[in-house]
Amino acid sequence: MPLPQLSLRPTLESDLETFFTFQLEEEANFMAAFTPVDPKNKAAYMEKWKRLLKDPTINIRTIIYNDEIAGSVSKYEIEGDAEITYWIGKKFWGKEIASNALKAFLEIEKARPIWGRVAFDNFGSKRVLEKNGFVQIGNDKGFANARGMEIEEFIFQLL
Repeated sequence: MPLPQLSLRPTLESDLETFFTFQLEEEANFMAAFTPVDPKNKAAYMEKWKRLLKDPTINIRTIIYNDEIAGSVSKYEIEGDAEITYWIGKKFWGKEIASNALKAFLEIEKARPIWGRVAFDNFGSKRVLEKNGFVQIGNDKGFANARGMEIEEFIFQLL
């Protein structure tokens, strides 16, 4: 059996259908926590992502695993600070895809320092950041739409 292949490519508008489907997964939404108010609103989702694809300050890559879209990884800016985000389809969890995709992404995306945030109980995402050299530097609280309540999030940084 051939070894699994992982690669990143610039995100295409046609990838958004798959991304939308991934973010509908209940467990994934719960773990991400900080999601749109209504993740089932496809029109709002598509409008937002089409706008993001045109923003030159955002670097969005599609993760391809064995010739299939497995997720996305992106760098965006908030008040001039670079932040990282990623989303992996649930059927791809537990295969080191997020860790390896983030490692590959950080080779192309040179913004430093760069921050990452995870819900306090999203241990998988926390491990992904730590495996890629991110260090926890603090915590914050915010309203998590997917949980309907304020929760703690951990703040990580890579210099």
